[in-house]
Amino acid sequence: MTLNPDTPLHLIDGPVMLRLSIAALLGLLLGLDRQIRGHAAGLRTHGLICFTSALMTVCAIALHNQLQGEGNIDPLRVFEASAAFSGIIATGLIIFSKGEIKNLTTAAHIWLASMIGIASGAALWPLVASATLVAVLMLSLLGFVERRWLASEERQGE
Repeated sequence: MTLNPDTPLHLIDGPVMLRLSIAALLGLLLGLDRQIRGHAAGLRTHGLICFTSALMTVCAIALHNQLQGEGNIDPLRVFEASAAFSGIIATGLIIFSKGEIKNLTTAAHIWLASMIGIASGAALWPLVASATLVAVLMLSLLGFVERRWLASEERQGE
């Protein structure tokens, strides 16, 4: 059996650690909103998903570059694997009870954490920053709007 060459431990470098660390930190940041609101998928779940997606991306890119066209290594398959995994986790979170669907935002949040992890693993920093900023703004501002105005409209309609 032919394997790819070993990567010596001394090659653990700053750029790889930066990619993985930023993914983990941003995953924790994204999970904070869910944790504060008492949802099942909180800090640890989001942090791990974002970190794992970054790790998958770094591995796919490294293997693709290391094997230089030998074998069937396609870094874009990371999206397929990540989407499938995120879908499995998110599906387990969605609950239909008493005519209401719950945890859809948390399920979408899991997918978002996965995509931000992939972008971090690929070092697409403007995309990482933009996606995280938009996500945090959407979750915080839209949550405020929902609580402030939409909840009062529902109460008035009763």
